[in-house]
Amino acid sequence: MKNTVFEGVATAIITPLNENGVDYEAFGRLIDWQIDCGVNAIVAAGTTGEGSTLTDEEHRAVLKFCVDRVAGRVPVIAGTGSNDTAYAIDLTKYACGIGADAMLLVTPYYNKATQNGLITSFRAIADASTKPCILYNVPSRTGCNLLPATVAALAEHPNIVGIKEASGNISQIAQIAALCKGKLDLYSGNDDQIVPILSLGGKGVISVLSNPLPRETVAICDLFRAGKVKESADLQLKLLPLVDALFMEVNPIPVKAAMAAMGYGENYVRLPLTPMEQAHEKVLLAAMKAAGIQI
Repeated sequence: MKNTVFEGVATAIITPLNENGVDYEAFGRLIDWQIDCGVNAIVAAGTTGEGSTLTDEEHRAVLKFCVDRVAGRVPVIAGTGSNDTAYAIDLTKYACGIGADAMLLVTPYYNKATQNGLITSFRAIADASTKPCILYNVPSRTGCNLLPATVAALAEHPNIVGIKEASGNISQIAQIAALCKGKLDLYSGNDDQIVPILSLGGKGVISVLSNPLPRETVAICDLFRAGKVKESADLQLKLLPLVDALFMEVNPIPVKAAMAAMGYGENYVRLPLTPMEQAHEKVLLAAMKAAGIQI
């Protein structure tokens, strides 16, 4: 039986940046606050952490800083996926060596591999890893969909233990749950689908929402697991306006603005991303206040 990396909420944490590089002071405070608020894991240098525009040196430094700062309090999941399998293997080996607890492996973007290519690539990375690997399916970003039969084939690998499903396709996610028969943990990759995926046997969520609202996101999962399904669903629906505002522009543009408003670094993203449009930011800040966030 494979071990579960986490249950509940893993925050896909932002990487606070400014024109000089990574703001480690803000990053450290944010990591500590997330853990104090009860999140169950931290994902570093993923999509929300702008891993794709960190330099190789920064990417490794961010992962090491996160592992060291967390210091075993919760699992650290390192974003080590790439459209270059050899690079992903190298970064995965590094993350294993510094003590990351698991890897998050996005489907190759731009290349648009075949399903056979996806199987071969993910198996190669998992073979090189000494830690468990969580697949990440986000076809709206990558142009590549990890199909249920492909996920089922990959679930046979002893190091592939989970999938972050951000396709938004509940029917596809149900097929994955049915085909994998418990061989792979299922996590929501969309904050508006936490409860539906939990209802299909999911273990939790890898969340953007939990950056500004960690306690409430944790509560959605905790309520569901305590059998309080209506309360869990009600809370998710209550927070839907903020979830929508956090995705008014491409992630992580809005969440960077949100966290800057809360004092966690500057409202700074790297090109080709640009700061949130002023009209959209007003909507976001209003949604944050309505959700009870002090800004």
